[in-house]
Amino acid sequence: MLTGEIFKVYDYLLRFIRTIFFCCYTCTMKSIEHINNALADLDKEVETILMDWSINLTEKDNLMLPLLQQKRVLQQTLEDLIYLKENPPTPNQPCGISKHREES
Repeated sequence: MLTGEIFKVYDYLLRFIRTIFFCCYTCTMKSIEHINNALADLDKEVETILMDWSINLTEKDNLMLPLLQQKRVLQQTLEDLIYLKENPPTPNQPCGISKHREES
């Protein structure tokens, strides 16, 4: 269930990014900045969980899984934004994001 929700969020973010890109370059740069800040915050949260010796390993895994899934979605979104910034699509043409990805 959680994975499905993450893909819905990712799809929403991708559509949002495409809209922003066509709206203005400044908005795209702000989005990159916000995503970088969110990634840094997630790293801090994961580090806090890892350094908390009062939490057992199973609980740590359960706490970190959603954070790491969010991080993966944000990293892919960041890569897509950077790709769009460096390779702006021409009007009325698909953006080609899926072509540059290396799915794992």
